[in-house]
Amino acid sequence: MKKYFTTALFLTLLFFLVSWLDLFAFTQESSEDSGYYGTWISLIPPLVAIGLALITREVILSLFAGIWVGALFLVSFNPVAGTAQSLEIIVDALVDADHIAIIVFSLFLGGMVGVISRSGGNQGIVQALEEYATTRKRGQLFSWLSALFLFFDDYANTLIRGNALRPMTDRLKISREKLAYIVDSTAAPLAVTAVITTWIGFEITQIQNSLASLADATTDAALSAQLQAGADNAFTIFLHSIPYLFYPILALAFVLMTIIMRKEFGPMLDAERRAYSGEGVIRPGSMPAADTSLESLQPVKDKPRRWYNSALPVLSVIIVAVWSLFSTGIEGLEPGERAIRNIIGNADPFAALLWASFTGCAVAIALAVFQRILTIQQALESWVGGMQSMLMAIIILILAWGLGGITGEVGTGTYLASLLEDTLPLALLPGLVFFIAAVTAFSTGTSWGTMAILFPVVVPLAVAMGAGVGFAGGDHYGILLGSVSSVMAGAVFGDHCSPISDTTVLSSMSSACDLIDHVRTQLPYALVVAVVALIVGEIPAAFEWIHPLWGMLTGLIILYFILKYYGEDPEK
Repeated sequence: MKKYFTTALFLTLLFFLVSWLDLFAFTQESSEDSGYYGTWISLIPPLVAIGLALITREVILSLFAGIWVGALFLVSFNPVAGTAQSLEIIVDALVDADHIAIIVFSLFLGGMVGVISRSGGNQGIVQALEEYATTRKRGQLFSWLSALFLFFDDYANTLIRGNALRPMTDRLKISREKLAYIVDSTAAPLAVTAVITTWIGFEITQIQNSLASLADATTDAALSAQLQAGADNAFTIFLHSIPYLFYPILALAFVLMTIIMRKEFGPMLDAERRAYSGEGVIRPGSMPAADTSLESLQPVKDKPRRWYNSALPVLSVIIVAVWSLFSTGIEGLEPGERAIRNIIGNADPFAALLWASFTGCAVAIALAVFQRILTIQQALESWVGGMQSMLMAIIILILAWGLGGITGEVGTGTYLASLLEDTLPLALLPGLVFFIAAVTAFSTGTSWGTMAILFPVVVPLAVAMGAGVGFAGGDHYGILLGSVSSVMAGAVFGDHCSPISDTTVLSSMSSACDLIDHVRTQLPYALVVAVVALIVGEIPAAFEWIHPLWGMLTGLIILYFILKYYGEDPEK
């Protein structure tokens, strides 16, 4: 009860504080003309949500508090109207077509996992892997390697792997926090660095549109031609920027280092020691984002545990997802345009994920029924039970989207992007962009939203300051590449640190880990990697002191020694 009282007292004091801020001319409407839009005050809603979540560990209440405080800004601090406005914002977040697709995809995958669990497929996988995953180190290594097979989409990567790997990691006494970290810190970094992913079209389009808009706006004919040429070769610019993606690449490597070296530090060390000592794979008193204890998810007694009852549905999801990306991406493309990058860029990832998850459900149910492990009624009960286990995470996900909506209404991203407009040395731009992107993603809970906000600001600013003149081979081309990559890398880093991020929520959900426990254990690792990426990557590469690849190698060496001297083996 103490944390609820603390929350209520905090919100009451905050209400009186923001009411006093009426001198900033808050109005009845969300408008860029209002006195608060795009000012430092726009940071209050996300800070309220994040701060309360970390203090009280009550994620749902904290997210709603952030939405409510933001809604107060829109209704002249009328608490009743603010509550009504909050509900409207949540509904708006829910009815978004892409959001509905993600929810249905998550529910279908949850249903598929429910049928697999009930039919004994998960236990079959565990038994099949017992011969190979005999140690905690091998189990974690399998978990890391599995990301390479689902590199094409971060949502699919996160949801499929967490659910599929959890029985194995539980058996090996690997904490749910470590599983969530492995899943989360390999999904988005792979999606942002790989060439054939559902992210590629969005990233290239953002670069292309930013350069094309600048080309249209400039009166210098020669510069306009160069900018248009850059827009036409946005994919090349993206490819050239990959070596500058220091944080995502180092994050992938650091996860692998913790596994191979068997070293942990901070809250993760405590979690791993707890799990290894037999005190539980989750913290006592924690609230996992998915409920795996439902009766409808427990295996039927005296029925065979066959590994392929788990493997085949998951494999069908992967195959159908890849096929759907290809089939939706090839539509509307001329024969000469059908390069893989164009097909993936033109694909509909949400439709692909829906078809894939539905197929997985059908395959899981068919296998269980045809082998007479489950009746039709039992299979459907398990399917519904699997979706029911996702309810808590879906609620959190909707509220996180709602908070993202309110940050857009009050101009949080606009304010953070405006911080880049001050004059600064050109070589410092990539580092500053990384920081602003991280804060924006942390505050809004979305990496894609962060990129959409910052690309139109960062690319023109970099060009205006002299970066990339002539583009490939031109003056300060590396700084343009560093600025482009810093938007993407900072967005992923901020996403990893934020308790209101959709991928953070999905990682907790699929791993059945407490959301705040996942954030607390992953945050120190993400911060260490980010600091190293800045010191030996972003800044030296921008000043052209070293080649990006040497910066990457230096970062790997530093991370190795950090783990060697500051990490501890949780099994000792």
